[in-house]
Amino acid sequence: MHVRRGVVIGSALLALVGLMSSPRLSFGSDQPRAKEILQQTCVQCHRLEGKPDSRFNLKAPDLIWAGSKYKRTWLIGWLTGKEAPLYAKGYRWDLTEVPSKHPMVTESEANAIADYFAAHNKDPRVTVGAFDLAKVSKFDAAFGGMAFKAHACLGCHVIEENGKIIGGPQSASLVASGQRYDKDWLFRFGQNPQDFTPHSGEFLADATEPQLRAVIGFLMVQGVKDFTYYEPWTSQEFGMASVDRGKVVYKEYCSQCHGATGKGDGPAASGLDPKPAIHANMPFEKLPIDYLYNVINHGGAAMGKSPNMPYWNLTIGQQGVADVMAYLKATFKGAPDMAAAQSGGGPTGVCPQERKTVKAPGDFLSKTNPLPASAETVNAGKAVFLKTAQPVACAMCHGKDGNGQGFMGAALVPPPRNFTCGKMMNDLPDGQLFWIIKNGSPGTGMMSFAGLPDEQVWQLIHYVRSLAK
Repeated sequence: MHVRRGVVIGSALLALVGLMSSPRLSFGSDQPRAKEILQQTCVQCHRLEGKPDSRFNLKAPDLIWAGSKYKRTWLIGWLTGKEAPLYAKGYRWDLTEVPSKHPMVTESEANAIADYFAAHNKDPRVTVGAFDLAKVSKFDAAFGGMAFKAHACLGCHVIEENGKIIGGPQSASLVASGQRYDKDWLFRFGQNPQDFTPHSGEFLADATEPQLRAVIGFLMVQGVKDFTYYEPWTSQEFGMASVDRGKVVYKEYCSQCHGATGKGDGPAASGLDPKPAIHANMPFEKLPIDYLYNVINHGGAAMGKSPNMPYWNLTIGQQGVADVMAYLKATFKGAPDMAAAQSGGGPTGVCPQERKTVKAPGDFLSKTNPLPASAETVNAGKAVFLKTAQPVACAMCHGKDGNGQGFMGAALVPPPRNFTCGKMMNDLPDGQLFWIIKNGSPGTGMMSFAGLPDEQVWQLIHYVRSLAK
């Protein structure tokens, strides 16, 4: 049974922001002097001790837990005036909508304050090592970003997405939050924000602990350049993967949909739409390992594909995922006719193709491509199609020539779109293509590419139109 916990990084994700407007402070770098200044000056707005209280009874964020809450580098940068205000409309937004200017100190003074916090202002509720940042994968961060939005965190906090600042500027900015917060404190905060600033607008969400961990992972990579993501397929379990064990796992779990020999004809298949993937037609050795792992481990819905594909991680564990991946690669090598098509010796896809694709809403159907059909735009779309689209490049299913003959496409019912078919492409409005790329196509194997920036989607549309004959 899974324990459901509150997760939303509510308005108590506080920064060391004050409402003071005093001149530059001057004091020594020793802790006794730091304590004296904190108690004589900072406590005019901040609390250094006590119990959690409502924001509406405070003047500035509590520093009760500052020694556990902040990363030292960020804290020193904030105290020396090198960080931007975190509350765009002020900490007490009920009193003012203007951010306050915080007094600055010297580098040595800031270090002394950081030393004092580390020695005296620790949060006893925080378990050191409770959150393992080294186990955050790209999928975890991406899924955490979706959960962040799904649980309404964006309503109060701003983040950076595709170079733009989005969200409600009511509470602490979470732009570059990974440079600011201690991971274990943030994880404890996420379990119940009301434990820190009750009755202040903090939202307690109905989310599982894995969702919470994903959200914290998402926040901890914000603003961290060249973050080293965890790759589960490099773990010990994959080093011990067994084809024989994987064969048993496949029979017990996968065959009920995909069939005993991977032909997509398991007992459940007759009632499913879209139909299960035909594993016998797919050369698993060619699939991107991250895509294969994520589909099995996290399920179809998490990858923008059919929600009928369960997330198996909790059922078969990491070792089971590793074993069944080993079995798939050793057993299924792809359909011979598809291999011929990929090498240029086979036919292109059917033209025209019958589809029962969901019609896009009117406001999307009316959209036209805002980018010029220039060589530069088409080439940019080609790069997305062949290489950079995530979670997989379009060519994996639609083929490198866009004819619907990709090696992953051989497993799909119905087969992927043949973009070389002019009869079909000429009848598809730009807005329909945009909608399908962003939302996927229910009843087919077309997944959602919701994370693809709009500009890249329009580039992609220009490229696939250039393939039509």
